[in-house]
Amino acid sequence: MAELDTSSGGEKGGKVRSKKQSTKVDLTAMVDLAFLLITFFMLTTSLSKPLAMDIAKPDKDEKNDDNKLELRASQTMTILLGKNNKVAWYMGEAGKSTPTIEGFVDIRASLLKNKENVKKTTGKDIIVIIKPAKGSTYKNFVDIMDELNITKTNISAPAIDDDPAHLQEGEIQAMKQGGIY
Repeated sequence: MAELDTSSGGEKGGKVRSKKQSTKVDLTAMVDLAFLLITFFMLTTSLSKPLAMDIAKPDKDEKNDDNKLELRASQTMTILLGKNNKVAWYMGEAGKSTPTIEGFVDIRASLLKNKENVKKTTGKDIIVIIKPAKGSTYKNFVDIMDELNITKTNISAPAIDDDPAHLQEGEIQAMKQGGIY
């Protein structure tokens, strides 16, 4: 490992010189230890696992009545994703209430308000149905899922109806009037 050279190098003259000691440090053991520590920490460290959100999509078999879930209109909020980063939402059944058109900045306040109102009136959690329209983007979908997560909307899984053909005529007319269809 470490060596000290104490030889004088030969006896030639009569002058006495001070001895120069050369030091040589062997770092092989230090490098081995560093690699062992790196290997240990790489094998014992757990990396963060990606978080995934559960999404409930309707079944394609519309003829089977067992797959349909009956929802209370007083407990349901439907969010329609439109173009130009706008959303339209309404509480209850389509056609019986006028959709409100908002941007993604305002939807959080609406989600919180509706969640609180449903909890007060029914004592149950709100059910959110998300319906993307033709002009919506995947970013809009991710943004609305983030808003649901941020507002901690107590739902087991939001219901996603990703077929634009399932939009009802009243929903389409309201989105056309608002310029987001």
